[in-house]
Amino acid sequence: MAEVFLVALLGLATTSSSIVGAALGLYAPLSKRLLACVLAFAAGGLISALAIDLAYGGAVDLHELGFDARSAWYFVGGGFAVGATIYYVFSRYLERQGAAVRYPTRFREFAQERREKDVKELIRLLSRCDLLRHLFRAGDPGDALYVVARGKVEILADAPDSAAPAGEILANLGEGEAFGEMALLTGGPRTATVRSAGESELLVIEREDFERLIAQDRVLARALEKLSHDRALTNLTTGGPRSASWATVANSSLERLTRQEANRILAEGGHGSGMAIVLGNILDTIPGCLVIGSQFRSVGDLSLTLMLGMFLGGIPEAAASAAMLRRAGFRPAAIFGLWSTVLVAGMVAAAVGNTLIGNQAPLVSVFSEALAGGAVLALVAHAMIPEAIEEGGSLIVLPTVAGFLAALLLSLTEHF
Repeated sequence: MAEVFLVALLGLATTSSSIVGAALGLYAPLSKRLLACVLAFAAGGLISALAIDLAYGGAVDLHELGFDARSAWYFVGGGFAVGATIYYVFSRYLERQGAAVRYPTRFREFAQERREKDVKELIRLLSRCDLLRHLFRAGDPGDALYVVARGKVEILADAPDSAAPAGEILANLGEGEAFGEMALLTGGPRTATVRSAGESELLVIEREDFERLIAQDRVLARALEKLSHDRALTNLTTGGPRSASWATVANSSLERLTRQEANRILAEGGHGSGMAIVLGNILDTIPGCLVIGSQFRSVGDLSLTLMLGMFLGGIPEAAASAAMLRRAGFRPAAIFGLWSTVLVAGMVAAAVGNTLIGNQAPLVSVFSEALAGGAVLALVAHAMIPEAIEEGGSLIVLPTVAGFLAALLLSLTEHF
């Protein structure tokens, strides 16, 4: 019992950095680049610990049991692969339930998928509507944008594969309305045949001037993007000509997520997602603490590299998460409550690892540790490194290598 209690304290010490990080994120935000470098350093340290102390150490143990190099690799590698798969599946499920609001990069992916799903469903519904069959034919090269200054123009069906009879009037445009932008945006030929409905006057913006205006005026660029997107939705149909092109144009705006949309999705995603966030935090914590507990035999057997990597990584992760959760509408007390579950999970996982894994037969112990190691490695690739790159850019290459080398030094010191 004394050993289990000591191991639980180690789990508590390792995960205590999450509370520190949450406090920093709420009350004393540090430089995002600095936090990114700390996170990258921790990721490098964890990679080193997993590769040397866990994977290689497990293979050495198997070799002592009679395994050759290939068999040991299959055994340990299989454990890592299964562990990473389990982590990924559960992590993605929890993120779709709302846990993605913990981290900026995970939320951005969640918001993008959410937006794509919503708009594609809208496109699907509109494409089935007979009232929206206003297709235009391909034709002349798109070399200018036109604005109706006076009078009216008619949009005609003139494509060989058009659902409407040739020459049928599909739309009328009046003063102030524009046409011809689709060909300029897509680089394709004209998608409409246009004729004057009486005396009219047009303003012409040549391609070169058009591209310069778009590059210099963000407001114009956004307005034009909205116009082309709405028009693509209007002209999308099933079975008609160039439906694939219309769908491409309609979906192109999905690549950009406005701040207003992000805030709306963030608020909606955070509402009622407390349990998913708790489970997501626990999922990130359990594998590493299981390994810490399973490998503990005495104070001299501490997994210093793994503990250091988890402790340092917890600070920027919790800081970024706390900031995101506050934007999602969580109060500071609730945020600390959510992250306090990490402390409990760390203590329990370390104790369970020591009791149920560390005392098992060597084969069971090595495979179980490999499972946990694969989950930790998946965490590094899924959350830690993307978050570091998001906030620190290419600079994080250096602290990642530094973390790896620091962990390597600790490992060599322990073994030699």
